[in-house]
Amino acid sequence: MTWLETLKTETPEEGFELAIKLARMGVKFTQPDADIRAKLRRTYEKDADSLTAASHVVAVHFQTVAAANNYWK
Repeated sequence: MTWLETLKTETPEEGFELAIKLARMGVKFTQPDADIRAKLRRTYEKDADSLTAASHVVAVHFQTVAAANNYWK
């Protein structure tokens, strides 16, 4: 089963939610061990630089989704 069938979404809000999913899946594929991800989360959830970096990753994915949707024109 494919987890990502399309980048097409009905609305920008759905596109943003897809961007978040893309970011999360990137982390999951990079570190497949859920226990290690949980341990690491306790560190980065309190680190402003880490949170800013995570926001940047979501923003880059959102740019990709928006382009795939012709910016919802």
